[in-house]
Amino acid sequence: MEVTFEHLGLSDAMLKALEKKGYGYPTTIQAEAIPHFMEWKDVIAKAPTGTGKTFAFGIPMIEHIDPESEAVQGLILAPTRELAIQIGDELRGLLTYYRGIRVAVLYGGAGIGGQIKQLERKPQIVVATPGRLMDHYNRHTIRLDKIQTVVLDEADRMLDMGFFKDVTKIIEKVKNRRNLGLFSATISQEVMTVSWMYQRDEVEITVEPKQEDRPDIDQYCMSVTPLEKAETTLRLIRSQGYERVMIFCNTKHMCQRLCDDFKRAGLDCDCIHGDIRQSQREKAMQRYRDGKLQVLIATDVASRGIDVDDVDCVVNFDIPEENEYYVHRIGRTGRAKRKGVAWSIIGNFPEKAKLDEICKFCNFTVTPMLLGADGKLTVEEVKAPAPAKKRFR
Repeated sequence: MEVTFEHLGLSDAMLKALEKKGYGYPTTIQAEAIPHFMEWKDVIAKAPTGTGKTFAFGIPMIEHIDPESEAVQGLILAPTRELAIQIGDELRGLLTYYRGIRVAVLYGGAGIGGQIKQLERKPQIVVATPGRLMDHYNRHTIRLDKIQTVVLDEADRMLDMGFFKDVTKIIEKVKNRRNLGLFSATISQEVMTVSWMYQRDEVEITVEPKQEDRPDIDQYCMSVTPLEKAETTLRLIRSQGYERVMIFCNTKHMCQRLCDDFKRAGLDCDCIHGDIRQSQREKAMQRYRDGKLQVLIATDVASRGIDVDDVDCVVNFDIPEENEYYVHRIGRTGRAKRKGVAWSIIGNFPEKAKLDEICKFCNFTVTPMLLGADGKLTVEEVKAPAPAKKRFR
């Protein structure tokens, strides 16, 4: 029997909000984690991106909030400001039918004054990046002593980014917490250490990427010379009529250069990377979400937290260094049961070798293609390697 949200014992306000958003059934991670959170248990969950983790901890956190109290009762730590903003938006969506529960989002790279105003409204839930939360704590603009639930989202990335000290300091300052949740795509050594130090009788949940959860994405690649990469990508977008494209580069420099080249060629595009001001990033993201921007070029770090359901096509302008980054990138298309397309533009042998390794690791099939002068795509005939000649001594 399939579990529904009603089976999880949620309030009417929550069920109405979920129904309004069109969610009928919980995902695997939600069905497994929500009951344990509702019972105030510590949870460590390994789950791939796109499996609905935010609701898995957000729903029980909201259900536990006492709206009469003006103290911060729930804390969610996220590695990047984009992810913090996204979690904040998703929680507010769940609060449609609740009265008196407020959410504040705190992150670096933005003025602290506006965030202090948010905190003066007495939010019961705070979503924050660790560095900015410590800023507020040191300024005495936030108190952590009444927090009951702490959640670390994308714990592996957060601890990997050098936040280990801040995160442990924050957990230790939450003296009266009743439970701690760790959500992570991979259980790294640092995640295990935090679990050993701060969790008690934790419930372990592992969600494997299911075949039916895997998005339906056609994956292609094209081999060109390094100097032809930009021009080929431009021709590909124009000849195939893609309306909403995401392009990934490995470096900030490449991201900016490609964006400038495409703008000169008359393409409606923008880019987001670490050197771009937060306000500009948010503006670009909003235009992209609203469908007013055809192409968004991003680095892996800057792109986390972009949640757009109908990306026509993802292009790996650079082949990523990490297998997981590839999965994360192409997962931006083919969402919400639509078919997606992912392209990898290969410029040299090391890139080809890297893509082959990713395919082997992830069990993906990537079809090599040729783009004709007339814009027609054809499958490239890959010749079998010639048999090695025997050498006689």
